Amino acid sequence: MEIVVNTRLLLKNKLEGIGWFSYETLKRIARSHPNDHFVFLFDRDFDQEFIFSDNITPLVLSPQARHPFLFYWWFEFSVAAFLNKYKPDLFISPDGYLSLKAETKQLAVIHDLNFEHYPKDVPFLVRWYYKYFFPKFARKATRISTVSEFSKNDIVKQYQIDPAKIDIVYNGCSDLFKPIDQLMKQQTKQKFSLNSDYFLFVGSLHPRKNISRLFQAFDKFKSAEANDFKLLIVGEKYYWTSEIKQTYLSMKFKDDVVFTGRLASEDLKNVTGAAIAMTYVPYFEGFGIPILEAMNCDTPVITSNVTSMPEVAKDGALLVDPFSIDSIADAMHAVYKNAALREELINKGRKRILDFSWDKTADALWQSILLAVNS
Repeated sequence: MEIVVNTRLLLKNKLEGIGWFSYETLKRIARSHPNDHFVFLFDRDFDQEFIFSDNITPLVLSPQARHPFLFYWWFEFSVAAFLNKYKPDLFISPDGYLSLKAETKQLAVIHDLNFEHYPKDVPFLVRWYYKYFFPKFARKATRISTVSEFSKNDIVKQYQIDPAKIDIVYNGCSDLFKPIDQLMKQQTKQKFSLNSDYFLFVGSLHPRKNISRLFQAFDKFKSAEANDFKLLIVGEKYYWTSEIKQTYLSMKFKDDVVFTGRLASEDLKNVTGAAIAMTYVPYFEGFGIPILEAMNCDTPVITSNVTSMPEVAKDGALLVDPFSIDSIADAMHAVYKNAALREELINKGRKRILDFSWDKTADALWQSILLAVNS
């Protein structure tokens, strides 16, 4: 088969959720199917790290698609022209953006529809692009892959898509994430938290990640009784809104919040393994990879009881109401005080993580590819 893939989010040292999905699945798929040919479409110079095997041909199409107007130009002119000339068996887009002007069969990976539920969390032009084009992409797609049952049902409901057209392709977790020993835990605390125990959040600092309520819950936890706990925030300030900023500045214990920015993979694994708990409490999520990363590291998980997170965590996490500061703070206090609860969450997490791997993800995506090509 001739398969063309949108790989514009494969950016060296800048992989986010969709970028990691692309990296882990495409690497496995290309290497496992040497008789198929893949064209990777980039919108800028690419790193050879992402050319995983000899059956991949990289191609750079301009302009760089990092703005709604340029999204449109790249997909509707540059990509469309290439697809209509090349005539591949399938075009795959891991970020869900399709080319409406292309005649090729297309597979969209739509991770979630957060912008439909919380449009004010997204800048105006990006919001307009998403809300205008994603219903069209969903209808244009030969098939759709998505990362949870929740997201599948949401796409069906929001865009009136036949559920038989949508395949669930759960995310995986890097093999790098694994438990660390006590010496490494201590060294990690020395490096990042002044030798203190800490709660951990990992993700882009976007409003839907619920950072403001996490700050307030941490303040409430710290106020309940004296302790030297820290809150480590790992990730870039993608949409550092005035609300998040003001909530942080008004914290009583803001000096105990540590912003690490983006971390290298080894450091990320270590801070995950050394945390007393992953406190990952978005109010909307299509999946939530940090849940799996923590479980892989034998770190207890506190996560939200809404959208996809109960589906991913099941009984392997302490579920909280993300809209309730008290609910989040109470869970932090419970994990802090109760060693037996921590051990129970670790053991349940070990069982739950067995259901997920990037190998399983790649296999499921390949089955979706075959269905799209043969439809």
